[in-house]
Amino acid sequence: MRPALIPGKWLSRTLELATGLGRRRCSVRASGREVRVRFAPSPTGFLHLGGLRTALYNYLFAKKHGGAFILRLEDTDRSRLVPGAAESIEDMLEWAGIPPDESPRHGGPCAPYEQSKRLDLYHAVAQTLLDTGAAYRCFCTPQRLELLKREAVRNRQTPRYDNRCRHLTPKQVEEKLSRSSPYVIRFHLQEGPQPFQDLVYGWTQHDVASVEGDPVILKGDGFPTYHLANVVDDHRMDVSHVLRGAEWLISTAKHLLLYQALGWQPPQFAHLPLLLNKDGTKLSKRQGDIFIQHYVHSGYLSDALLDLITNCGSGFIENQMGRTLDTLIQQYELGKTSTHSALLDLDKLPEFNRIHLTSWIDGTETRVQLVGQLQALLKDTYKDLELDKKLIERILLLRKGHLCRLTDLLSPEYSYLWIRPSVIREQLQCLTSEGSKIKDLVVRLLQENASDLSLDTLNGELRRRLKHVKDTKYSSAMKLLRMALSGHEHGPSVAEMLISLGHEESIVRLQNVFPD
Repeated sequence: MRPALIPGKWLSRTLELATGLGRRRCSVRASGREVRVRFAPSPTGFLHLGGLRTALYNYLFAKKHGGAFILRLEDTDRSRLVPGAAESIEDMLEWAGIPPDESPRHGGPCAPYEQSKRLDLYHAVAQTLLDTGAAYRCFCTPQRLELLKREAVRNRQTPRYDNRCRHLTPKQVEEKLSRSSPYVIRFHLQEGPQPFQDLVYGWTQHDVASVEGDPVILKGDGFPTYHLANVVDDHRMDVSHVLRGAEWLISTAKHLLLYQALGWQPPQFAHLPLLLNKDGTKLSKRQGDIFIQHYVHSGYLSDALLDLITNCGSGFIENQMGRTLDTLIQQYELGKTSTHSALLDLDKLPEFNRIHLTSWIDGTETRVQLVGQLQALLKDTYKDLELDKKLIERILLLRKGHLCRLTDLLSPEYSYLWIRPSVIREQLQCLTSEGSKIKDLVVRLLQENASDLSLDTLNGELRRRLKHVKDTKYSSAMKLLRMALSGHEHGPSVAEMLISLGHEESIVRLQNVFPD
C-alpha cells in the first residue's frame, strides 16, 4: 500500500527544522575502529530462520573481535507493521542466547534504535542532499508512475522511473512548492559502475543507473526508504561492518553512491549467501515451521537450532554436530564463508536437539534448568501433581541420550512416570501363571537393597533371581513386569523403570497388580 502523499509545504517545513540536526553523531569509538555490527530487521513480521541466521553471524563476528552487536528496528513501513513483532524479535534473540549489546530494550549510546524515532536525522540528511544537488524533489503523481510501469510491462521492459523531475528548473520547483504540490525526494544516481570489495563475494561492481531510475529516499509522509535510512543509521551508529543477506548485494552500489554524495566513509560489506530449504526452494513465511517461536513452543533448545543453521552453511573450518555458542564464536571465520546458498535440512533438527539435550543433562547447571522447566511443564499438564526434583533429575539422567526433546517426557509413552497406570491383572495372566511369584522375587530384591542400585547391577540381579521361575521365559517375565509398572508392552528396560520410579513406588505398583 503506497503511503499517502503529504502537501509539499509540510515536508519542506520539516526539512527546514531538521537541518540543524544533520551533524549529530553518537560517540562510541576509542583508538582505532571498534568492530560494530547491526542486525536490522523490519517488524513487519516475526523473526524467522533466515533472520536468525543473519543475526547469529553478526553476533559471532562481533564477539570474535570483541565488538558490539546492535539491534536496530527498521520500522518505517508503517502500513505493514505487525503488533508485537518488535518485542518478539528481541525476545527471540535473547532466547537464542545472542542478546544485543544495544537495542530498543536495552538502550545504548546511539539511541533511539527504532527508525521511526530518528526522522529528524533523515530529514536533515535529505536536506543536505537537496542543498548539494545530489537529490531533488519529485512531484510525479502515483497515476503517472503507474502509467510508466504499465508502459514498460507492455514493452517487455523492466519498470523504472524516467527521472523526469531531475530536470525541473529551480523556478518550476518553487512554483510547485508554492501550490503545496505533494512530492517525494529522489536521489540522483551517478552513471558508471561502483566497484567495491565484498568480504564474501570479492570484487564486484554494478552500474545501477543503467538499470534503475533515481530511487525515492524520502517519502511524502516524511518517512525514509530503506536506502537512505540504513546509510544514515550505519554512519551515525559507527557501524564498521555490514553483514546482510545476498539479496542486498546489487543495492550496495546505490548505497555507496549515497556515502559518496555525503562525504562519509562507508563500512565494509559482507553479503551472506541465502538460506534455502533442502530442496533448493526459498524459505517462505507461509511455512509453519519457519518462525523461531515455533521452535520455542515445540521444546527445542536454542543451541540445537544455532548448531543446525551454521552446520548447513559455511564460515567454519569444518562442520560438526554438537557445537555450543562458545565454540561457534571460537571457530567462526567470515573469510571462509562461501558464495553457495546454504541448504537447511530441518529433518535433522531432532537429532541435533538430542545431542545438545544430552549435553545439557550432563551439565550440572544446565540440568538444574531442565529440571525446573520439566517441573513447570508437568504442573501444566497434570495440574495438582507434586513431584520431587530429585525424581525428575533421576529420570533425566536415565533417559539421557534417548530423548530428542524435553517435551517427549510429556507424551503418553512416558505417562507412567508421573501417574499410576491402569493395569488389568487378567491381561498379565495371558503371559504367565507365575505372576505372583515373579512379583515376590522382585519386591524382595527391592526391599533387600534399600540403597539405589546401579542400572547394570539391577539388571544382573533381576536375571539371577528370575532363574528361580521355572515355567516362564525371562523375556516374558520382563514383559509382565514392564506392563505392571507402566501399562505398556514396550519401553525402557524394567531395571530402568524400577530406578526411575523408585523402590517404594515400584513395590506399590507391583502389589496393586498382584495383591497378596
